[in-house]
Amino acid sequence: MIPHDLQETRDGFFRGWRLAGPVIAAALMVLSRPGFAKDIVIDTKEGAITVHKVADGLDKPWGLAFLPDGRMLVTEKPGRLRIVTKDGKLSEPLKGVPKVLAKGQGGLLDVALDPNFASNDLVYLSYAEPGQGGAGTAVARGKLGETSLDDVEVIFRQKPKVEGGNHFGSRLVFAPDGKLFVTLGERFTFAPAQDLSTDLGKIVRINPDGSVPDDNPFVGREGRLPEIWSYGHRNVQGAAIHPETGKLWEDEFGPLGGDELNIPEAGKNYGWPVVSWGKNYDGTDIPDPPTHPEFTDALYHWNPVISPSGMTFYTADAIPAWKGNILIGGLSSEGIVRLTLDGEKVIDEERIPLGNRIRDVVQGPDGAVYALTDEEDGEILRLTLSSP
Repeated sequence: MIPHDLQETRDGFFRGWRLAGPVIAAALMVLSRPGFAKDIVIDTKEGAITVHKVADGLDKPWGLAFLPDGRMLVTEKPGRLRIVTKDGKLSEPLKGVPKVLAKGQGGLLDVALDPNFASNDLVYLSYAEPGQGGAGTAVARGKLGETSLDDVEVIFRQKPKVEGGNHFGSRLVFAPDGKLFVTLGERFTFAPAQDLSTDLGKIVRINPDGSVPDDNPFVGREGRLPEIWSYGHRNVQGAAIHPETGKLWEDEFGPLGGDELNIPEAGKNYGWPVVSWGKNYDGTDIPDPPTHPEFTDALYHWNPVISPSGMTFYTADAIPAWKGNILIGGLSSEGIVRLTLDGEKVIDEERIPLGNRIRDVVQGPDGAVYALTDEEDGEILRLTLSSP
C-alpha cells in the first residue's frame, strides 16, 4: 500500500467526511478542475468564504512567507525560490539556493524570515540535501537580494543521511525567544525515531546561527544529540507557535490512519514507531498510545487520515469567527481543516473544501488566509469572508 502522504489520488477526501450539501458539492466540481479563473464562494459553518486565485504556474509550491512589503517568498519543491507580488506576478527563480534532492517527498521545502529580517535580511530554507549515504533534511540561511540569496551558509544537517525519498519533514518555526524549531521526519526508517543518537524522527531546537541552546533537554548527556527537543515523531510537516502561550504545536502523518496533532515538549517521547493510532501499511496492528504510558499521547488524531501539512493559528479580525482557530492544510483531504480550541483541547472540527491538495496555510498581513496547492501547476489561493 502506498503511504497516504505520497498518494496523489483524491480518495482520502471522500473517505474522511461527508459533503455539507449541494452548494459545497457544486463548488467542488469547479474547484476540482486544474485551476480556476473566477472567484468561488464556499459555505462554511461560520458564513460564506470567497476563494480567489492570487497566482498560478508554481511547480509543487511547498512553503510561503510574507515579506514586510506584502510580497511573498514561495518555495517550489524542484529547488526554486521565487518572489510573488501582491497581484500574483512571479519573479525568475532566485540564484544562490542550495542544491536539493528533488525525489519523492524531497526537494526545497520550507521558508522562514529571521525575526530580525528588517535589519539583517536573513531568510531560512529547509530542504532535502544529497550527500554521502543518501540524503537528509538540512537548513540554510542567506541574505535576500533583488535576484538572489547571498552569503548562503548551511546551519544544520540531519544526521545521518540515508537512502530514499520519504519523510523529510520539515517546517521552520521561530519561537518568541528567537530559537528556531526544525521538524524532521524519520526518513521512513521507523526505529531510529527512538534513537537519541540520530536526528531521525525528531524536532530539533537551535539558535539562528545553528548552534545549540544551553537549555535544550539533552545537552551534556552522553549518546544523545544536544539539538534534540522531542522525539518519537514520524513525519512532521506542519508546525506553528501558539500566539498566547508561545508553545510549539505540530501536526504529523500517521501510517494507515492515525494522523496527529501534538504539543511537543522538551525531552518528551511521542512514541513512533512503538505506538500509533494507525496501523502498519500491511494491515498489522500497532499498539495504541494508552498501552504505553511512558509515551506522550497525541492531543488529537484522525482516522481516516487528512494527510496534514502546513498549519497556522488564525489571529486576525478579517474572518472573526475563525479567530483563535488552527488552520491545517490537508493533502488527501483536499482542503483546509479548521479546529476550534478550548485551551489545549480540540472541541470542534470543520473541513473547508478546496478540491486540491493543500500544502501550506499562512495568515497574510491583510488578515486573509493564503493556501498553496500541491500541484505541478500550483496556485496561491486567498480566502476571505464574503461580502453580505
